[in-house]
Amino acid sequence: MAPRRFIEQLYFGIAVALSRFAFRSHALYDLDSVNFALGMMRFDPRTHQPHPPGYFLYITLGRMLNGVVHDANLALVLLSITASCGTVVLIYQLALDWYGLPEARFASVIFLFSPLGWFHGTVALTYSVEAFFSALIGYLCWQIAEGRFRLILPAAIVLGLSAGVRPSSFVLLAPILVYSVRRASCKLQVVGVVALAGTVLAWMAPMLRASGGITVYRDALLSLWRLVPGRDTIFNSSPGTSIARAVTVALILLLLFGSACLALPGAIRNSDRNSGKKWRFTLVWISPALCFYVFIFLRFVNSGYLLLLIAPGCLWLGRGLAEWFLEVKRSRHTKMAMIAAGALINTSIYLDAPFYCSYRSVRGFEAELAEVLSTTRRIASPANTLIIGFDSHFLGYRHAGYYLPNYRTVEFPQVELTEGTRTFTMHDGDTTLRAGVSSVGVEQFLLFPLPASDPASSDYVKSVEMLLPAKDLHVLHFGTHDYVLGPVSDLALLFPSSEAASKGVYPPLHRDSEDVNRREHFASSAR
Repeated sequence: MAPRRFIEQLYFGIAVALSRFAFRSHALYDLDSVNFALGMMRFDPRTHQPHPPGYFLYITLGRMLNGVVHDANLALVLLSITASCGTVVLIYQLALDWYGLPEARFASVIFLFSPLGWFHGTVALTYSVEAFFSALIGYLCWQIAEGRFRLILPAAIVLGLSAGVRPSSFVLLAPILVYSVRRASCKLQVVGVVALAGTVLAWMAPMLRASGGITVYRDALLSLWRLVPGRDTIFNSSPGTSIARAVTVALILLLLFGSACLALPGAIRNSDRNSGKKWRFTLVWISPALCFYVFIFLRFVNSGYLLLLIAPGCLWLGRGLAEWFLEVKRSRHTKMAMIAAGALINTSIYLDAPFYCSYRSVRGFEAELAEVLSTTRRIASPANTLIIGFDSHFLGYRHAGYYLPNYRTVEFPQVELTEGTRTFTMHDGDTTLRAGVSSVGVEQFLLFPLPASDPASSDYVKSVEMLLPAKDLHVLHFGTHDYVLGPVSDLALLFPSSEAASKGVYPPLHRDSEDVNRREHFASSAR
């Protein structure tokens, strides 16, 4: 049976690889994806290259792959695909150890057709890699809990490495390791602590050096915490916020497992059949993450956070599905047809769901990005135009600055950091933090369009336009977007410190005397 099981694992790994590679993204899809690509060029969490806490080992792996493929997005997507393949193999093996061959097969099928797992296996984000580490740590910790204490050392090292990919993994997965080693000898526990500390120190020391020192790194991390997750924790927000996050968690779990959620009642109903130890182990595995995302921080656009739970979810749902398949008194062909229908439903969710995490949304974004970039290049010259982008996951200032490196791009609004009010400024694929915005050598600014499909984005851009004199604005409409241009004399209305910072911050630009004629010609031809 061993060779047969190995071949089955190999088949599942190949199926995951092919399904993810065939639908892979071809552009950096998310704000964080761009941050990772920038970090591969120059590591600096202070300027969000990438954003804190830095993801140092993820960036290092991305650099290594990028040295081969010479495409930042493809390098990170290949990491996601490889991690997804490893995850399905681990899910198969752990389900086999827990239950048996039918459960291992069903658990692997659930992962293969997971809508959210499929999506994250095709984009340049860290969540598929975190899912792999969660599955690997879960597998090793289960072996330790079963008395194989020699695995404490590798489990501690793996946990330390996972923290280098996503530091939150340390907080969310450490409890399962602590739970598993509780019956080991004090000597082995100390060995695990030393191995864990040594592994973390091995990547943290070079990361702090690359970040400019521990003080710079700490300030960058605290600044981001205050700007985003620290605002709505259970300690400083109403209970309604946590209730809303709990609802969001439930919705994300539906996207994570799709039609396989129908197997949940069977998995719960049978959880007391010689499964008490497995049930307790699973609770320790998933509870820290669920508590963190309900009570501390979660947004729907960060739904990849829940991939940390995909391995235990597949195990239990795979068992429920196997129990149903073996107990329901219907023909085998009927039951296989129902399984195929469930897989088709999940495939449809991934392909065409009206959420950001569907194949349709990815392809729509890529087409929209290409259109906006092309139009921007045609209506405005980098020699005399400053691009103002917004803090958006899609079509924000990061996408503008990365894909239009010849332009100078600034983020609106300015942000409050530990060192004061600063503006993220991009040029030539690099980011700096400025006290204001320079207008030296620039004649006009362009508001980089946000996604046309989002009404809230349109309202936000209009609210920004209201800060500016209407008589100064020149609005061009192409495709589904409005391109708003204005004179640099109005910059101080958006960036109050821009005038003070404008003296000599940038070298003079060469004026493009044909810019206005080119823009007007393009406008007339488009009409």
